Amino acid sequence: MNYKIKSRIWIEVDGHILLGEGRVHLLKAIEETGSLSKAAKLLGMSYKKAWSLIDAVNKRAEKPVTTTSIGGKGGGGASLTAYGKSLVETFETINENCWKFLDAQIKNSKLK
Repeated sequence: MNYKIKSRIWIEVDGHILLGEGRVHLLKAIEETGSLSKAAKLLGMSYKKAWSLIDAVNKRAEKPVTTTSIGGKGGGGASLTAYGKSLVETFETINENCWKFLDAQIKNSKLK
């Protein structure tokens, strides 16, 4: 048998979610596509939902996580700030370390 511990982590600020896996996927998609609407489409979510998630992240973070440019002839855009990129990296490091720890726990358990 191959046992596996399953877990999800998120980071909260004052009892409200700042970052979790879904929000990090959205931030990475914004960085990849350069657009909130394209990122939402890529992830199969509505623009309204994506905007709501990013707005919540920006309001709860110490500094802005994304920047936007107003649409026009070439359309608008969105990108991550340096702080936003550092939040994504930090979350991914914490998440990876959590999985390594849990994998080691199950490996060293009596559930072999």
